[in-house]
Amino acid sequence: MNTSRNFKELLKSIPKTDKILQKLPGDTPPSLKLRICRRVLDDIRHAILSGNLQDISSLSIEEVTERIRRELQRAVEPSLKPLINATGVVVHTNLGRSLLPEELFEPMFRIAANYSNLEYDLENGKRGSRYSHVEDILCELTGAEAALVVNNNAAAVLISLETLAKGKEVIVSRGELVEIGGSFRIPDVMARSGAILKEVGATNRTHLADYERAIGENTALLMKVHQSNFAIVGFTRSVSMANLKALGDKHGLPVIEDLGSGNLIDLTPYGFIHEPTVKESLEAGADLVSFSGDKMLGGPQAGIIVGKRKLVDKIRKNPINRAVRIDKLTLAALEGTLRIYREPEKALSKIPTLKMLSMSQEETKLRAENLRQALAALGLNDLDVDLTETISRVGGGALPLQNLRSTAVTLELKKGTGDGKSGVAGLERELRLGDPPVIVRIEDDRILMDVRTIKEDQFTLVAECVRKAAVKLGLD
Repeated sequence: MNTSRNFKELLKSIPKTDKILQKLPGDTPPSLKLRICRRVLDDIRHAILSGNLQDISSLSIEEVTERIRRELQRAVEPSLKPLINATGVVVHTNLGRSLLPEELFEPMFRIAANYSNLEYDLENGKRGSRYSHVEDILCELTGAEAALVVNNNAAAVLISLETLAKGKEVIVSRGELVEIGGSFRIPDVMARSGAILKEVGATNRTHLADYERAIGENTALLMKVHQSNFAIVGFTRSVSMANLKALGDKHGLPVIEDLGSGNLIDLTPYGFIHEPTVKESLEAGADLVSFSGDKMLGGPQAGIIVGKRKLVDKIRKNPINRAVRIDKLTLAALEGTLRIYREPEKALSKIPTLKMLSMSQEETKLRAENLRQALAALGLNDLDVDLTETISRVGGGALPLQNLRSTAVTLELKKGTGDGKSGVAGLERELRLGDPPVIVRIEDDRILMDVRTIKEDQFTLVAECVRKAAVKLGLD
């Protein structure tokens, strides 16, 4: 433990701010240099006073200045940066969810760099609606009468309930009261909308009679929430959309469905568990369906609402719509993505999310072998490079029971090589902190890089990132 005298000696040894500023790069904004300098020096003082810093040699002006230089470098670099997803989770929420099709980049750049007809009707020379750019094609692809797009699906559910059921009851099965990412729960979203939740049935079994008994004078909606991010198996029962619609018609109540991920293409021919498409839900009778744009759809973040015109028009007029509306770049990306869906086969090859999801295990083996060879060519004798079969995941809260058979390249330290900072955990950390970052999995004391989510033109870059990480850890 530091004595009072040691504290004073250490504190006196901290370099002066003006001396440090003289040694920092001249092309950095002075205010930023001063702020970072003060922050680092405050951290050093706190470390001394808490007894966590006792080495006076670490307080040399050279060491402290170098630490500040590193902090400055981080401060001037963009915080949001591209990385390589080697986890095998296709729609990875933490890593930005779906990748956009490359053919959209140039049109999006042109929209970003120029004025556009975002809310201007070129035909009539008057103010137009931003939603007109995607409404027709959404109706074409789903069979809906009308469509509206907001900034995410939670907002789509919120504005729909606030418009159609504020102060009134919405009947939902207990087995469908899901929680989505970030601890957002359907009951919480419903409460914020002003709607009153009325739960029916049991967690695993809900009958049509449960809904009918719950209908009263204050009922506004019947709501179905697709269990896209979990599954209840065994002794279960749920009410189909067709039966719920018949009940809604009997009592004059609209039926809405939150599909969550929202598929536009039936993927069962490619070995997937059946997920209702948006069109199927509408054909089964849903008056309103909401879903995400950046999950199974493979587009930008958006909440899409499709269904009966009279309901969509009411939602469109809600003042909350201005608070949750989407911007021009999202519209450009969404319109471009939707246009690709006009040719389903093209969508499977051009939309990265669908392409990765539909990739066969045989294709992953070929890709993994190419990456293995690139890594083996590095000649890192302390690392064993091999292949292993693995399971990829859809991600994004979609298809939780779907196993995507895949292949991963493994990195394993040879026995007696590396420990602590230079072990597998250390290698994972260096890859994560590299440029670009490579995000991997660790299983059975090996690093796994699932090639399903690595672009083929990134293999050489992945190999270079591994080389740099190995060199930094003293592996050769």
